[in-house]
Amino acid sequence: MNSQEGIAAIEDPIYKLNRDYLLNFTIDAARRIEVMRMADALDALEDQPPHVLARVFERLAPGTADSLLKKLPEVASSQLLVNVDIRTGTALLSRCPSELRERLLGTLDKGVSKEYRSLLQYPENSAGALMQPRVVAINQDVTVDAAIRQIKQRKVSSLHHLLLLDDEMRLAGTVDIQRIALADGHETLASLSLPVKTVVEPLDPREDVVAKLEKFRVDAIPVVDIDHRLIGVIEGQNLIDALRENLASDMQTMVGASKDERALSSSFFSVRKRHPWLQINLLTAFLAAAVVGAFEGIITKYTALAILLPIAAGQSGNAGAQALAVTMRGLTLREISMGHWLRVMLKECGSGLLNGVGIAITCSTAIYLWSRSAGLALVMALAMVVSMTIAGVSGALVPILLKRFGLDPAQSSSIVLTTVTDIAGFMSFLGIATLLSGMLNTG
Repeated sequence: MNSQEGIAAIEDPIYKLNRDYLLNFTIDAARRIEVMRMADALDALEDQPPHVLARVFERLAPGTADSLLKKLPEVASSQLLVNVDIRTGTALLSRCPSELRERLLGTLDKGVSKEYRSLLQYPENSAGALMQPRVVAINQDVTVDAAIRQIKQRKVSSLHHLLLLDDEMRLAGTVDIQRIALADGHETLASLSLPVKTVVEPLDPREDVVAKLEKFRVDAIPVVDIDHRLIGVIEGQNLIDALRENLASDMQTMVGASKDERALSSSFFSVRKRHPWLQINLLTAFLAAAVVGAFEGIITKYTALAILLPIAAGQSGNAGAQALAVTMRGLTLREISMGHWLRVMLKECGSGLLNGVGIAITCSTAIYLWSRSAGLALVMALAMVVSMTIAGVSGALVPILLKRFGLDPAQSSSIVLTTVTDIAGFMSFLGIATLLSGMLNTG
């Protein structure tokens, strides 16, 4: 449009009527625009001044606003982003294709562009980084017929739940698509609405998102800003990926590897992250060795004890690792809290005791057939029961106690537990052997 045509448009009575209607009845205008054909909506908006466009776009539902932004002339889009509320502009840009977003940001003043770029970036492990900004949401006051037209106009391929907004673009509820399909066309969406079970804010940590997924059993969680305005949705697959990543990183840190380390990280990076924990592990190994050293006399006298030591330590270590894995999962998914420590401990104590009895029967039978020593078989049987019970209790309590004292249970649980189970295994086996030394065969 040339300058003369622009002046003519501004003086046109129809143009003035449109401008006054958009300014004075913005909410009603936004609802009408949402059900218009795209071409008609563009005709009504593209020649309007930036401040009018900004007022309207702040009241348009996601989807309609995105489609219009793509069709507006680039100059109008740039002016709109300067005049619109910064959070509305950020939401608009986040839903744009990356090429269009970069092109529009490139047309803005450097200061405005920098602010938008900072708001479009979220920390790696936050809800904002997990969310899908392209959402289907409709005003709660529209009718079922109008809603169906909007959904068809947006060419949605798959939709199970429709999010509803109030006139301020705040999240107001949700409605199942099946209910819309079966409802009378003149009913409003508000009359079919159900409360949203849970929401998150964009800076909420991934752990909180996973916890809400587990607690509310939902397949999608809306992401809202501080004013409860909808800015995105974290869908089921993203939540599953978050849970998988959460558990995988906990597995790494449990053995002293950094959450930041990847399979193709450099050797130097790996060493820098792992080596301090290996040094700590070495110190704990000396503690276990000191326990063995304290029983040097009886080991020298009964050499079969030295052969069987790895079995005692190994089985208690396995039992402790099982208890630790289950407890860590419970803490990660918020199935348990520190208040459940007694129940968890008693459960793992019972499991360790029963497993210990089962292993003791098998182990003592094999040792008797090997050594023909009833005393040695009895020592190992009692040691298995005692050490595996201690290991089960330790596997439950170590992560809970670390969390209680403000430490990351994933970061050091495995190393602490290894020390406890090694000492428990050696101490129980060699201690019981000392008490029952009269039943052992020399050599």
